[in-house]
Amino acid sequence: MMKSRTVSRHLISSAVGLALSLSTVVGVQAAGVTDKDILNDAKTTGDVLSYGMGPRGQRFSPLDTLNTKNVKKMHPVWAFSLGGEKQRGQESQPLVHDGVMFVTGSYSRIYAIDVKTGDELWQYEARLPDGIMPCCDVINRGAALYDDLVIFGTLDAILVALDQKTGKVKWRKKMGDYKAGYSFTAAPMIVKGKVITGISGGEFGIVGKVEARDAKTGELVWTRPTVEGHMGYLNGKENGITGGEANKTWTGDLWKTGGAATWLGGTYDPDQDLIFMGTGNPAPWNSHLRPGDNLYSSSRLAIDPDTGEIKWHFQTTPHDGWDFDGVNELIAFDYKSKGKTVKAAATADRNGYFYVLNRENGDFIRGFPFVSGITWASGLNDDGTPIYTETGRPGDPSESENGEKGKTVFSVPSFLGGKNWMPMAYSEDTGLFYVPSNEWGMDIWNEPVSYKKGAAYLGSGFTIKSVFEDHIGSLKAVDPKTGETVWEYKNGAPLWGGVLATAGNLVFTGTPEGYLMGFDAKTGEIVYKFNTGSGIVGSPITWEMDGEQYLSVLSGWGGAVPLWGGEVAKRVKDINQGGTVWTFKLPRS
Repeated sequence: MMKSRTVSRHLISSAVGLALSLSTVVGVQAAGVTDKDILNDAKTTGDVLSYGMGPRGQRFSPLDTLNTKNVKKMHPVWAFSLGGEKQRGQESQPLVHDGVMFVTGSYSRIYAIDVKTGDELWQYEARLPDGIMPCCDVINRGAALYDDLVIFGTLDAILVALDQKTGKVKWRKKMGDYKAGYSFTAAPMIVKGKVITGISGGEFGIVGKVEARDAKTGELVWTRPTVEGHMGYLNGKENGITGGEANKTWTGDLWKTGGAATWLGGTYDPDQDLIFMGTGNPAPWNSHLRPGDNLYSSSRLAIDPDTGEIKWHFQTTPHDGWDFDGVNELIAFDYKSKGKTVKAAATADRNGYFYVLNRENGDFIRGFPFVSGITWASGLNDDGTPIYTETGRPGDPSESENGEKGKTVFSVPSFLGGKNWMPMAYSEDTGLFYVPSNEWGMDIWNEPVSYKKGAAYLGSGFTIKSVFEDHIGSLKAVDPKTGETVWEYKNGAPLWGGVLATAGNLVFTGTPEGYLMGFDAKTGEIVYKFNTGSGIVGSPITWEMDGEQYLSVLSGWGGAVPLWGGEVAKRVKDINQGGTVWTFKLPRS
């Protein structure tokens, strides 16, 4: 069902090219990626070994060779095309190890690229079956490195480990039944020798879960469902029901098709030895069919990496009726308060609120809106639970004249969120989070629905609309201690790409219009702008090689906006698709 293709045209181009390739291969063979390497990823500048540029996912580089004074001189040194006709939805973050870049592409592809030349070393392409049901385009967000393996997931919910040197399959494991709606788009995470994965498919009534496998063999160590009532397993033996029992916060048998997909993956805090994993919407979207908080949907979970036990949880949208999810990354960081160090973690939620939690126990510290005009809630209680507005929830269809359509409400933000999947960055230097957000709303209504395996399980309809005439996208520099937005960059089209911060006082992100943008981290001044030829929905990285700082980003328009964007999709209908890895650096002199 799978095929692997090795491309070696660079090996015959010149003797120099041959020497470069052989040295790269030897390097990969001699230096496997270790747990220690991954834990130190945020501090080591010669590689990028993990999604998020470190287990905490802060996406901050200590490199400062590239800075606000010289960034205008940065120029492309090579551009690598993913090739073929599969030019849509390139949401990946590249990895760099021993002279090789690993980058995933749409339709479950992965490439190994020589970072000195931009030449392809090998390519692997999953042969996908007919009938896959990805919710939000045919994207893939990245891979994981461990030992001599590169590991990534496919749209038909298969986890594949490849030899870093050759691209040959070392092991292959099924994560879920694609015919039931399971899929996989996230970057796996390595924690203590285990590869940690979530699962996609919340729009099809699947049951979300977090799983840990032996990274070298792929054998399952533990699995933890994220809907209460389902049994977890450790080393093949029962390991307790999630939540202790069924039906505590669900109605009838709805917990059996409860959603709560863990579709974005997670972060890891070595200080507390906890995995932080977000969960998606409860199924169906029509909340009138499932009274209760519907645990553990729309939540952040703190999970023991050795056993899969849930140590604490924080639910951002109990009884979610807007598809706000709770999957957005929870990033560990420390700050000083009254002379003491606070072990905190922050997340910018789809629901429009920014949350700061105590990462030791999940207690709510503070929360505040980061987008304008939120309608579904008027604020947050002292424990972080929302204060729902009386007219903010779409109506119950059973109360309508014909029972077919509930009352429509205009809701801000839209279900695509104040912030969707695109990862924010945290700067250790400024103490600010850089949040790629969007200002939009939606008309939303509820409809009757019943579960059918493999069919969409929504019970809602919607039309997304702009809130402001001049912009939708908004990159905000947010102070997590005060809730202040220190600066804001407004973008015409929605922002859908990740953010990078560096010690050079720089912040980078991309726009659907195709621009790689660089900002002064303190002031928000635009200090760099380069058009890549297609919308950027990937996440930039930076690393050091031979004493020079490099920056790479994958360009290629797609993702959920043109598929689900309603009136907003019209704004981006003329953006060209693409698939190119752009790599930049300063001139040598």
